[in-house]
Amino acid sequence: MTEATSGEGLALLQAEMARQGGDAIASLTANKAIAAELAASIMRTGQLVLIGMGASHYANRMAETSWRRLGVDCRAETAGDVLLQGLPMQPRTIVLVSQSGESGEILQLLERLPRGADLFGMTLAPQSTLGRTLACLVGTGGQEVAFAATRSLTITLALHAAVLAAAGGDNNDLGDILVAPAQPALDEALEALAPKNSVIVAGRGELRGLAEANGLMLMELGRIPAFGFEFGQFRHGPLEALAPDLGVLLLRGPGTLGAGTVTLARAAFSAGTVPVIFDCSGELPIEDVLTVAFPRSEGLSAVVAMLPALQKLIIAVADRKVVGVGEPVRSTKVTGIDHEA
Repeated sequence: MTEATSGEGLALLQAEMARQGGDAIASLTANKAIAAELAASIMRTGQLVLIGMGASHYANRMAETSWRRLGVDCRAETAGDVLLQGLPMQPRTIVLVSQSGESGEILQLLERLPRGADLFGMTLAPQSTLGRTLACLVGTGGQEVAFAATRSLTITLALHAAVLAAAGGDNNDLGDILVAPAQPALDEALEALAPKNSVIVAGRGELRGLAEANGLMLMELGRIPAFGFEFGQFRHGPLEALAPDLGVLLLRGPGTLGAGTVTLARAAFSAGTVPVIFDCSGELPIEDVLTVAFPRSEGLSAVVAMLPALQKLIIAVADRKVVGVGEPVRSTKVTGIDHEA
């Protein structure tokens, strides 16, 4: 795939991605003590609430499934919803996740949530309000500067993986994947998606959050409608939007993580659009689709295996859509407090 060649925004994105693997590996090892403390809290309470906004929320959504596999009652909630609806009054572990540590809704929650042994944070900015206020897992390498979440998403996933490992989760190959990420050819996938007026990304389990994160990234960078769905949610209504000018990107994992991929792929093809499938299932490719193949992996390892290539593809598609990809016109990197009544 030809490298995109826009301006400063793209250069910042590429710089963040170039060091995300190394920073994520360092984050896995540098947080062992606090990860063990947080894991002990989760095992004690048996209930975990992960709270974030934007890409941080979607990273939480990826980890949510892994925690449920360990028997933990885990919920990933947006900070905005928690501010409006509150949380049940019962023992639970709460983790506030914000790469900047200064997200407006997170700061409001810091003022409202009772301090206690079971309130933690995750951030890339230890000097931030969140980093100074709570016991935090801290990502290596400092705060992200590029507009859309790339490196911060990868590092947040590594922080989640560190806690899961401390609790007995099985992500033993995640470090190896970070050291040598897959580099599949993406030219055909780019040519399939770049002409589309809108895109749907879909996955199951941990790959659901990955789909949502990349839908957000394409909307931010490409300024087109792009939506992330769980496979079942894609079937329940959004299939009506299928058309030749709608791009479809499916994330297929092994076993239950891939169930439903064939049905959705056939529906997209019958509507006149060739779906792109990022596939780490280890199964034979599906007919009439464009497959980007990865080694078989599952759980958060599947997420990390696909993520670098997905980032490159989404940025390349966005670069076809806008001038100055990665240079926002209506947004800021850190969203502050909304004082509107």
